[in-house]
Amino acid sequence: MKLSSQSFDNGRPIPAGFAAGDADGFAGNRNPQLAWSEVPAGTRSFALVCVDPDVPTVPELVGRDDVSIPLAQPRGDFIHWVMVDISASLRAIAAGSCSEGFTARGKQLPPGPAGARQGVNDYTAWFAGNPDMAGVYRGYDGPYPPFNDARVHRYFFRLFALDVERLPVEGDFSAADAYRAMHGHVLAEAALHGTYTLNPALA
Repeated sequence: MKLSSQSFDNGRPIPAGFAAGDADGFAGNRNPQLAWSEVPAGTRSFALVCVDPDVPTVPELVGRDDVSIPLAQPRGDFIHWVMVDISASLRAIAAGSCSEGFTARGKQLPPGPAGARQGVNDYTAWFAGNPDMAGVYRGYDGPYPPFNDARVHRYFFRLFALDVERLPVEGDFSAADAYRAMHGHVLAEAALHGTYTLNPALA
């Protein structure tokens, strides 16, 4: 199975229009275009996850003018998108069809392909202590890395071909929930990644 995008080239920078934030604040936050091919026989649905594995693990350093987050700081995962029950007949998601603009407190009913269900991303936890932004963030919310990070962040879009039509996850499910439900049902996986930074020294 192969995954591609007309919105950015594999391993290359993601345009700011597909990010949640740019140098001026919140950005276009459009989901990128994705397309896939060479789907294995027996596929009954797809699942999609977007993850940034380069997130700093010391939140007290994020966004400070007086310090740079070092390259060597341990990193963790940040989920930007999880979607399941994507129809087996679908082969593309159009740019901006699932997200257009950043919604404070989160999109309540994010648009998406017919029949697909979208889970909760990690902006839910990130904004949990912010009274102006706290909420349940569903669907796609794109890159917004710290401007003081010495590392260029990578954003991996992972598409899974599954042998089940519906995953047994309910309500505001997470990517971890989807991974657990997919176990033993993955026929193939395809991935691509883009990069994004707001550090002026790296841009």
